[in-house]
Order: sequence, then C-alpha cells, then structure tokens
Amino acid sequence: MATVRVCVCGDEGTGKSSLIASLVKDVFVSNKIQPVLPQITIPPSIGTPENVTTTIVDTSARPQDRTTLRKEIRKSNVILLVYSDHYSYERVALFWMPYFRSLGVNVPVVLCANKSDLTDNITPQVVEDEMLPVMNEFREIDSCIRASAREHQNVNETFFLCQKAVTHPIAPLFDYKEGNLKPVCVSALKRIFYLCDKDQDGYLNDDEIQEFQYKCFEKPLSPEDLDNIKLSIAKSVPGTDTTKGVDMRGFLQLNKIYAEKGRHETIWIILRKYHYTDSLSLEDNFIHPKLDVPEYASAELSPAGYRFFMDLFLLFDKDNDGGLNNQELRALFAPTPGLPLSWVESSFPSTTVRNEAGYITLQGWLAQWSMTTFLEPKTTLEYLAYLGFEPPNARESLTSALKVTKPRKRRRRPGRVERNVVLCYIIGGSGAGKSSLLDAFLNRPFDGLYNPTIKPRRAVNSVELQGGKQCYLILEELGELEPAILENQVRLDSCDLICYAYDSSDPDSFSHIVDLRKRYPQLDELPSIYTALKADKDKTTQRSELQPDQYTSSLMMSTPVHVSVTWDSIGELFVALAEAATNPSTAFPKSEEPPPDRSSLYLALAATTCAGVAAFMIWRRSTNSI
Repeated sequence: MATVRVCVCGDEGTGKSSLIASLVKDVFVSNKIQPVLPQITIPPSIGTPENVTTTIVDTSARPQDRTTLRKEIRKSNVILLVYSDHYSYERVALFWMPYFRSLGVNVPVVLCANKSDLTDNITPQVVEDEMLPVMNEFREIDSCIRASAREHQNVNETFFLCQKAVTHPIAPLFDYKEGNLKPVCVSALKRIFYLCDKDQDGYLNDDEIQEFQYKCFEKPLSPEDLDNIKLSIAKSVPGTDTTKGVDMRGFLQLNKIYAEKGRHETIWIILRKYHYTDSLSLEDNFIHPKLDVPEYASAELSPAGYRFFMDLFLLFDKDNDGGLNNQELRALFAPTPGLPLSWVESSFPSTTVRNEAGYITLQGWLAQWSMTTFLEPKTTLEYLAYLGFEPPNARESLTSALKVTKPRKRRRRPGRVERNVVLCYIIGGSGAGKSSLLDAFLNRPFDGLYNPTIKPRRAVNSVELQGGKQCYLILEELGELEPAILENQVRLDSCDLICYAYDSSDPDSFSHIVDLRKRYPQLDELPSIYTALKADKDKTTQRSELQPDQYTSSLMMSTPVHVSVTWDSIGELFVALAEAATNPSTAFPKSEEPPPDRSSLYLALAATTCAGVAAFMIWRRSTNSI
C-alpha cells in the first residue's frame, strides 16, 4: 500500500484540527486556527509502518457539510474518531459508529479521547471502563488512545495507530470477543511453523528459531531474549517443555501474546515475510509465478526441483520403509490445500510405483511429480510454494525448480529430442490389453478379470534408456474419450508417441487400428510403434485386408512387437517406447521407398580419386629429379 488516507471525524469542538496542527507543528498551536484544515500529506519517515505516505483529511460535523463528509469517509483507509467529553463520548455509539455503518464503509476506526489534560484521575481502570464497552459493541474499532493536543501528549502515537490500523490491521488476526487468534491466522502460522521445522520433529530448536528470526527480522536473537521467549511460553502454556524447543502450541501462544499486547505488527512482519496478503491468503504472484512454455516445448523439473522433492520424501518417510503411508502423506501435505485435484481425480497413488503395502515409493514420488510438471506445470509451481521450496540462489524465483525444454517442431529430423519426460498414447480396440499393459508398467500383478476403461487413465514410471540415461515415460489409454482426444490437435501436439496395440489372439482387434488411421489421417504426423499383445496365447489370423506384418511393411515400418504382460521381457517394450519417443525420427510411417544407399559408391569414388592424385604426384616428383 503506497498511501494511508486518514479521515478525522468527530463532533464540533473536540479538537480535531488542533490534533492535526499539533502533529504538523510538533507543538500546540495556541492561536486560533481555521475550523477545517486543508488536506495534509506526510511523506514516509523512519518510524512510519511499511514506509507509507500518509494523507490526513480534516472534516466538519456541521449538517451543511455532510455531503463532503460522506465523500471523504468513503475515500479513506482509516477513520480517526475524536471525542473530548461525556457528550461527545455518548455520540460515538449513538451517532458516529451507526453513521459509518450506514455508509457501507469497511475500514478500521481508531478512537481518540482528546483533551486528556482537562481530565483528572485517569487510571487504567477508568480507561478500560470507558473504552472497552464501545470496542466490544463495534468490532470495527481497531484501537483506542487518550491524547492531548495542548500538552502534545500521544499526538504522534495517535496517527501512528491510524497508520498501523491499515498496514497492520488486528481484525484479520485476533478476535477480541473470543480472546483467540482467528482460524485463518492460526492456519497461516501453522504453515509457517511447518516450514521452519526443518527436521520435522515437532519442535523449533534454537538453530531453527534463529533462522526464523533472521529471515523475518534480519537480526539474531540474543541468548537472553531466546530464554525469555521460552519462559513466557512456559508460563502461559501449562505443561510445556521447552528443553527440546518451541512446539506448535508454544509458537501459536507466542503470537497470541503479541496480539493481546498490541504488538500485532510483529505478526504481520512474520506473515508478510512468508508471502501472505492482508486477507491472509498467499500472494498470487508467489504461488503462480510467470512461466512461459512455448508451443511444442514442455516443462520438466530441474535438478534443484528433483532434489527438493527427493529431500521432502526422505524427510517424511519416518519409518524408513521406502514408502509414504497415508499418515506420512497427510503430514507432508499439511501446509497445502491437500493433494492436487488432478491426483485425486486420477486415484493417486495408483498412477505410479507403489511398494507391496500399496504406499508410494521414492521412484513413484519423483515420477508422479515429473508427470504433474509435464501436464500442468502451474500446479507444480503452486505446490512448490506451499511446501516451502527455496531457490539455491536468492535472486531466483520458484521457477528455478523447473526447466523448459527446447521446442520440437520437426519430429522427422534425425536425432534425439531434449526431453526427459515423454508421453505415449496407447491406442487400440476394447479388450486389447491396454490396461494390463499399464499395470505391468507399474509392476502390478496380472489380473485376468476384464474391466473396461471409461475415462482416460495414466501411468508413469522411470525407464532406463540405452547408455544408462533415465527418462520418465507417461503411458495413457484414452478410454471412451479416444475419438475426442484424437480430434484435438493440441492434445496430439503434446503427445510424443503413439503405441498401436492389438490382441494377437482376437481376429477383430487389428481392424480397429486400421479404421482409426483412416478416420484420423493426422495420426500419420506422429511417431508410432505397433504392438501385438497377449502373445502368450495362440496367434490368430486378423480379419483385415492386410495382416499386421504386411500392413506395417506397406508403411515401411517395423513389424509389430509381440509381447505378453505375463512375460519377464515386457520391460523391453517400455524401453523401446521410450527410445522411440526420445528419438522420434526412427518411428515414422513412410509413404515411399527410402532413397538407395550410395555411401559405398561415394567411398569407392573417393578412394579412386585419392589413388590417382597420389600417382600423379609421384610421377611429377620423379620427372623433376631427372
């Protein structure tokens, strides 16, 4: 916020203009001043909260000036309501506060009892009995203060409270009626505690507290200050043991003490360091940083991104069984809105590698995030923000956890594409064995019971290519949405490979592939591999104009790969799919004979030429010597 606009309201004669003049002159102005002072702008100073510019607007309570008053109240960020005697005090509840509400403004109100120099016997009890009832009745009153323009008492503090009511409002943080931090504030502070608890032992040890202190306030705590904090927590939270550090209850209690003592700016400093807005939601530009993925390119995790998710997995695998159980997953996703929606819709963790107990493994965890980043990089960035990713370099942003691949416009060009995550559509007729292929890809046992796939289903796993390089392969069967997806050019552009799968024991299975290629000629623009599944069964003749081997030969393609999910060699198919996806020029259908290989002829001609030149040079040298 660049400017705080303060509208000073109150009955005539309460000293509104004198308060403003005393602030500006830094001394009481004894001479008569005009009834309504002109607007005053105060530039930022060292003591100004959040370094804001402050505009102070004086107003008149006369009925004839009511239109101007309404306009100024609606333009303000905070209202300073001044009273000075019993009559003007009664008018606070009877007229002014209901009047503000009738205008529909939703701004904080600072209540100022001016001319305190004229009042005797001001005790804390008198102040409490006077101000607390009206504060309890009108929740929009942010704070109260007694001041004296004549004695220049609490004048600066009064306008500081106005500034603070805007830059560090108490209303979103603390419920005075209940005497507790508000739930949304508690949620934000719990997330901050989670991010600061680096070892996830449930306590902030001294090192973690110092790191938190330096991040928020840019200075360390002295040993005495740290001991005092622990002592305050121990006194206010019975049964708390601070020898291990500060636990969640103690951390929340400490912030509650700040709110109760009027030090809520301390809470706001903490919240804003962790990218919270005034409404206690995370800043949109923090959880949704700009990331441009050009056409034909894709997003992947960078080494820093993979390291973060790997460390996160290892940190929360408390029982060291190599898998995240439900309780460990809940703890890991505690600072987030929960599992990503796409994970829930795809029945996570069934999309990736699990151990025998059904819990996601580290291999599956990294594969799942690789797929999420490939399909929806904005979701990965959002969760990196929630989970506390910190770039290796302070100048970098969340996007350093991702990298954008080089666009692959010409798939037919020889050579490998610069991608470590590739997508392969498995296309084939009903009952061809596509779902069993996905299960085998995730090392699931074969289930002979046929369950038709209705909605698209994905599986992701790592595959080791020739030469030892690893890539992540996403297999997707399209289900009943197959026609819609094959007609969608954007979806086809994102696909790296088509795997045409058919049941070699079903005579009607291959014709589905032939019909699809006729119906969608755009599939010719994608690299493809033909696969004959269920090869462990008796092979049958296909009811098709050409048999699969003849059909693929007519396209100048490799003959179908015969595999069975019950064979140990099924892994070779996944390697072949990944190789074809990363080297697409090797898997394109060709409509004509390749040009003859004349390399041998060129080599022979080159050798003959070289021999002729050598003979000429020898002859010329011998001639010269004669």
